[in-house]
Amino acid sequence: MNSPTFDVYDTTLRDGAQQEGMNLTVADKLAIAPLLDELGVGYIEGGWPGAIPKDTEFFRRARTELTLKNAVLAAFGSTRRPGAVAADDPQVRALLDSGAPVVTLVAKSDVRHVERALRTTCEENLAMITDTVALLVAEGRRVVLDAEHFYDGFRYDPAYARACVEAAFAAGAETVTLCDTNGGMLPDRVTAVVTALREAIGPGPRLGMHAHNDTGCAVANSLAAVDAGAVHVQGTVNGYGERTGNADLVTVVANLELKTGRSLLADQGLQEATRIAHAIAEITNIAPFARQPYVGASAFAHKGGLHASAIKVDPDLYQHVDPTAVGNDMRMLVSDMAGRASVELKGRELGFDLAGQAELLARVTQRVKDAEADGYTYDAADASFELLLRQELGASPEYFAVESWRTIVETVPETVPGTAHGRAAEALAEATVKVHAGGERLVSTGEGNGPVDALDHALRGALARVYPEIGRFELTDFKVRILDSEQGTDATTRVLVVTTDGERTWSTVGVGPNVIEAAWEAILDAHVYGLLHAGVDPRG
Repeated sequence: MNSPTFDVYDTTLRDGAQQEGMNLTVADKLAIAPLLDELGVGYIEGGWPGAIPKDTEFFRRARTELTLKNAVLAAFGSTRRPGAVAADDPQVRALLDSGAPVVTLVAKSDVRHVERALRTTCEENLAMITDTVALLVAEGRRVVLDAEHFYDGFRYDPAYARACVEAAFAAGAETVTLCDTNGGMLPDRVTAVVTALREAIGPGPRLGMHAHNDTGCAVANSLAAVDAGAVHVQGTVNGYGERTGNADLVTVVANLELKTGRSLLADQGLQEATRIAHAIAEITNIAPFARQPYVGASAFAHKGGLHASAIKVDPDLYQHVDPTAVGNDMRMLVSDMAGRASVELKGRELGFDLAGQAELLARVTQRVKDAEADGYTYDAADASFELLLRQELGASPEYFAVESWRTIVETVPETVPGTAHGRAAEALAEATVKVHAGGERLVSTGEGNGPVDALDHALRGALARVYPEIGRFELTDFKVRILDSEQGTDATTRVLVVTTDGERTWSTVGVGPNVIEAAWEAILDAHVYGLLHAGVDPRG
């Protein structure tokens, strides 16, 4: 677990999911949560049960589907309604029913919001905080109170903002997080407010920081709050969030660990930060930002000239930290050395000892780099990477050979009376696959709600005759990314496919000139990997 003196609290699944264009499913959240746990954060805020149905479902499924080693789940919600009784408030009851050991309550701490948004009195708002926190604590929950609009409220009426914080602590809150909800603060103002509050309430109560990035200062504001006495920091991986986003939690933690010597993440999780940040980006289907601090593809990339000459002498001359501290690599654009360590470590994770095999590592590294230049990514496609590695090791199974495949999509327009045109009816997709497996030539036709779905059904239909294990495989997620949209309809497409057999889940990637060819490649990898790890002998 994290050090008891400092909390790292991730809110990617709740606050991060408010980003424009992001729509996380329950399956997405269940896939991201283990990655956050692997990163080593202390808290994972799962969502708002009772208010958002899929968040209620997430907490229900998390009870049996998530096993967390480092983090605890936190349910987010609000204090009771004005004039209500906390024990009878359905929203408060939903927080208890979620089963989360930690409940994070949002409460107004700005007089103007209390009177204009909540339309209640300042006294009633304090009672709402006190009643709700006390009830949750009495029910055995640890409570974090997010003091919404705290910095703006403190500047307008510091006595009332402080009273909200003190009411929460008096009722039993473990931590009160000071929220820059509008994201308008600058570091010196954050320092002044946290310092003044700390002096007023003393050194004991645990204060936290929640920063939005509207001034581009979310990370700097988080660091300023910590320097002024905050011991709990909130943020999102990759800085996801509404408007301009939240504080990028990885950047905040990397700065605190590598620049100030604090130890915040469990199990040296910072060393896996790059891989985890990119894997989460693939699940959200939002392209990683190449120039993102620490974990971006360009964070430690160097061109030729003076940089190259200096780096040959000492890499630290042009790098502020060792990139391996965050799981990244120094990248010389003309070098073939970048990435070997990552390949060796990933191979070890997959059960392959590649130590001392310099030629193999160089070959695999170059192949990965060439593939990535063509649009592939293996950050969230471990299964495809393992198959690539097995090919270079000469240990790649050959379960089947594809002779050909084709898809047909047909729509029959429905004539609109009195017009010369029609409206499209439901599209019908059909696919035919011809493969050789088990000494047979197998031909199968499948139908689906699209060409990719039809191809998947056709391939399963063919292979299931030889490999009945295929019947357990199920494609559970399918993400498409256009890699060079400026090319219009001629753009390269990347597809990420997630498959499960009910016990194991794996991800594969395909790239092609269109979504069908890219998906076909990813589906082929998915079936090969699934058969391999089901223990199926390709010789029959």
